[in-house]
This record gives sequence, structure tokens and C-alpha cells, in this order.
Amino acid sequence: MWIVPEREIAGLMTRAAAFDAVEQVFAAMASGDACNFPVVREALGHEDALYGFKGGFDRAGLTLGLKAGGYWPHNLERRGLINHQSTVFLFDPDTGKPSAMVGGNLLTALRTAAASSVSIKHLARPDAKVIGMIGAGHQATFQLRAALEQRAFDKVIGWNYHPEMLPNLAQVAEEAGVPFEAVDLPGMDEADVIISITSAFSPSLMADHVSPGTHIACMGTDTRGKQEVEAALVARASVFTDEVAQSVSIGEAQHAIAEGLITQADLIQLGAVINGTHPGRTSDDQITLFDGTGVGLQDLAAAAAVVNLAIDRGVAIQVDF
Repeated sequence: MWIVPEREIAGLMTRAAAFDAVEQVFAAMASGDACNFPVVREALGHEDALYGFKGGFDRAGLTLGLKAGGYWPHNLERRGLINHQSTVFLFDPDTGKPSAMVGGNLLTALRTAAASSVSIKHLARPDAKVIGMIGAGHQATFQLRAALEQRAFDKVIGWNYHPEMLPNLAQVAEEAGVPFEAVDLPGMDEADVIISITSAFSPSLMADHVSPGTHIACMGTDTRGKQEVEAALVARASVFTDEVAQSVSIGEAQHAIAEGLITQADLIQLGAVINGTHPGRTSDDQITLFDGTGVGLQDLAAAAAVVNLAIDRGVAIQVDF
């Protein structure tokens, strides 16, 4: 079995490689070549942590495994560790034997950012110029860096529950040579693309905060009860998702469905747009929304690519198991 420690991931996985892996997984899921297993995600009743498992099998890529991990909200303040902690385990699909153990923290950040940027590539208006960010934590910086590569944005606007964290976004924008402005939530109506990446259990982005033609990527809702945007906004939009069953049960769509504003039949797999079996955006005034719940298959694809690179470069650790 190969082990690739967390410390090696930064030298092995790029944003471009993560984007390619995620886009291919979306396409494979929509065509039926990859199966995402039901998510297990529960509150531990200890350290206010959420913990669970995401896994699946990609028959096309012959990738089988799971990611174990979750969210420890006090890590940063108490221990100097990032709040999201995870590890990816890969198995030989022919025998079931474990083949690799891969540090999953940076991989998760990169693939989550890649998922929203894939949605921007396929659903945002080509002329999108202003990107809005809701959330300014660790993951938000990854989201913004990846998103800025998908359109010729000329402005970043941002809002966060804790305004003192907004300099995180301003620094990323400055690095990209794009001006940044802090706004209140109604000011989000200036944005052509909005990424929401918080851990909230009540909505902040409302339907009247969003202008016609906007693309929204909701990336923080991945647990029963979480919510970042008003259900009326979900109902107003054309909703695309990484995995329909997850969107219904743990994603942003759970609330609009519970209120009877939309049904499961209204949800479209983003992979169908990538494969060309769904047109995606059909007008400049259409609001599109990507419900990114987080798909374990994406972690597996990214981890498999990392293992191969790590072996080639001599930084993977081989153990008898």
C-alpha cells in the first residue's frame, strides 16, 4: 500500500489538475460510468464536530474508495489546525485490497474549488465581469483563486459574517490584479457570479439580492439542516447539482423541496451539461444555481492522480499491509 502524506500534496496537485479530475467525474456520473455512494455525515457530540464518509466507484477510471473526515470548528482557534480534516483511502477494484492512503485536506480544498469553477465554466454568462464572494474563510480563498481563472473578471466583491476576515479575499484579488470591495448583502446584486461558501444553518443570500442572469455556486451546504441561500432563490433559479440524491438530502435544495417550491425532478446534473445532453444556460437573464454538495468520487479521482505522481517522483511511502 502507498501512503502520500499531507505535506507532499502541495507539490503534486495543481488547480488545473483538480479541475480536469472534477470535470471528468461530473461527466462520468451523468453518463452512468461512475457511482457515488450515499454519504454518512453525523454530529459527533464532541468538540461540536461533524464527521462522515464519502465514497464511490468509477468504472471508467477504475477508482474505488472513500474519504473519511469532517469539520472541527474549534481547530484553528485552539490548536492552530485547519477546521476541515480528512483522509482518502483507495482500494484495488479487482481484489478489494487497500492500495493507497492519501492526505485529504488540501485535496478537498482544491477539488471543492474546482467543482464551483467547473460550474462557472459551463453555466456563467461569457461576459461575466463581477464576482461576489459570501464567506471569507480558508476555503473561500481557494474558491476565489479557481474562479478567477474562468472568466475575465474585473472586480471582486465580498461579504462575510465576520467582516474582519474579508482581507483574506482582498489579498487573493490583489494577487490576481483585480480590485476588491466589501459590500453589504443587497450589494451582491452587482455580481454576475456569486460563490457562497459558509457553514451556516440559516440563509444569508436572499432572492432580492440577486440580479437576472447571475450564476450562483452554493458550496457550503453539505449536511442536513445547513442553508446558505433563501429557498425562494433556489426556486427562482435553474438548479444544477453534482449529485441529485445528495442535493435533495443534504444540499441547498433540501429546503426548497421541503417547502414544496421545487421537486427532485427540477434538479439537473452538471455532468449532463458537460456531456452535451442538457443545454445548461439558455438565456442571458436566466439565474443558474449550482448546488455543490461535495462528491466523494472527486476526492478519489484527485487522490489517484496524486498517488501516481508521488510514485513517479519518489515521495510516496510503500508499506506492507
